[in-house]
Amino acid sequence: MTDPSSRLQILRNAAQVHFQRGEFHAAERHLAEALSLAPDSAELWNNRGTAQAAAKQLESALASFIRALQLQPEFPRAMANRANVLVQLQRPSDAIAAFEQLLRVEPDFPYVLGHLIFCKLQCGSWRDLDALCGRIHADLQAGKPAVTPALATALLGRSSDQLRALEIVARDKFRGAPPMWHGERYRHDKIRIAYVSSDLHAHATAVLMAGVFESHDQNRFETIAISLGPDDAGPVRARLKNSFHRFVDVAGRSDVQIAAFMRQAEIDIAVDLKGYTSHARPGIFAFRPAPVQVNYLGFPATMGAEFIDYIVADRFTIPEADEPFFSEKVARLPDSYQPNDRTRGIAAKPPTRAGMGLPETGFVFCCFNNSFKIQPRVFDVWMRLLRQIEGSVLWLLADNSSATANLKHEAAAHGVDPDRLVFAPRAGLEEHLARHRLADLFLDTLPYNAHTTASDSLWTGLPVLTCMGSTFAGRVAASVLNAAGLPELVTSTLDEYEALALALAREPVRLAGIRANLAANRDTCPLFDVERFTRHLETAYTLMWERAERGEKATPFDVPAVESRCRLRDSNTRPHHYE
Repeated sequence: MTDPSSRLQILRNAAQVHFQRGEFHAAERHLAEALSLAPDSAELWNNRGTAQAAAKQLESALASFIRALQLQPEFPRAMANRANVLVQLQRPSDAIAAFEQLLRVEPDFPYVLGHLIFCKLQCGSWRDLDALCGRIHADLQAGKPAVTPALATALLGRSSDQLRALEIVARDKFRGAPPMWHGERYRHDKIRIAYVSSDLHAHATAVLMAGVFESHDQNRFETIAISLGPDDAGPVRARLKNSFHRFVDVAGRSDVQIAAFMRQAEIDIAVDLKGYTSHARPGIFAFRPAPVQVNYLGFPATMGAEFIDYIVADRFTIPEADEPFFSEKVARLPDSYQPNDRTRGIAAKPPTRAGMGLPETGFVFCCFNNSFKIQPRVFDVWMRLLRQIEGSVLWLLADNSSATANLKHEAAAHGVDPDRLVFAPRAGLEEHLARHRLADLFLDTLPYNAHTTASDSLWTGLPVLTCMGSTFAGRVAASVLNAAGLPELVTSTLDEYEALALALAREPVRLAGIRANLAANRDTCPLFDVERFTRHLETAYTLMWERAERGEKATPFDVPAVESRCRLRDSNTRPHHYE
């Protein structure tokens, strides 16, 4: 008979093996049995919570981490895990307290400072923000793993700083994975492209990309979806499944298993639509399963990783002078890097201002960006605008209750009645698009612009006013507005931004003219021409593939513009395979 200590070690080892294979439920079961032998082990409770979190059992994971901390109150790994699960449970204010506690116990714990600052931005909690930002910049210069990818894009105002921060992340988390592709040439009749994402359901990325997936030239490209996320069984998911040659659900597999599948499938070009965003799996790409690997759309910055060859951009998001600050080589599209889908519906029954809590009269400034993008410098501008435009209101997205309360408090501190900030709850896409038509002007954020929200606004006919930033994330709205034929709404400084917002609010005829131009351009401008966009993207893929086939290293290039061409898709000629 195996003695308890030996049995305990066997269970620990088995749990570790299952976890490394991505078999999280099996790992959790072994840890539960181990806890029956050692119920007061804080380490086992922490490990169980880690397995539960990986299996998306977030409430159970939180309970396990809390139990670990009851047994060992100053256990840094358990403290970090508890805080991260609170973030995943969309409890950012609770996560702030948890990260602050960890920072007191272990100030140099990896990325704790970055997580704390990002949660404070999510909650509109700006107290001590300047001091914390000073610490984050000092840690960055010292080469410490402190800046998270989310914070790098949300806060760092220089592409060079973003590169430094994200190279640290890549070295820290993805170093040493053995490559699976070793220079083989596949010689396929069609270029085989894999799109890898956890957002292949009702998500902003899927909404933007759906038309591209459908418009790919099936005579030249074989497209494969590598789905990392849940199947919501909704209409977007069904549409996406029908747009690929193969749609492969790999949500339950480990990084190495997914990479091995992609290598066996002989993928020519692997496109990471997530980068370092929520539910991303960059570890798959670290195994180099494909000859060409591309960072596209989901993460608006460099990944700082040697295993990503290209980033897809345009002349606004990555001007030539910024190329040295990207570890990838830049594939620059001629109009905008952002695709759009012309089939997005807008609810037929228009909402009313009263129904949305807006005044019947008065100018409505709006910004439906996520709350972390709203930062003090831009908010100061907004409050000055409200003070100068009598009867105006600012319409924001109700992201979380803490942000709502804190932003109202900040408004009062600026001498503005908090009731002039109106918060819109989240809604279905068609209803959300319809309510844009109640606003007069969309005010963009800085240093992180509106991205999908900018295109949503323009699609509904609502003008977007932006200020050009100094990073990819801060230049997207400028890219989108130029592709929509509205360059006059792109400003270079916050002073210009404020002056133009004030002028447009005071000059209704001028604003009406911009609206008329937007309405006239919508059906012809490059921003919403998915066929034209897809042809440009296909040219980029072809150039990448041809260079790889010749054994050449990745190099930056610009895609030449082409004339629009209508290519109707015959759904009966594409084979579909679901796995």
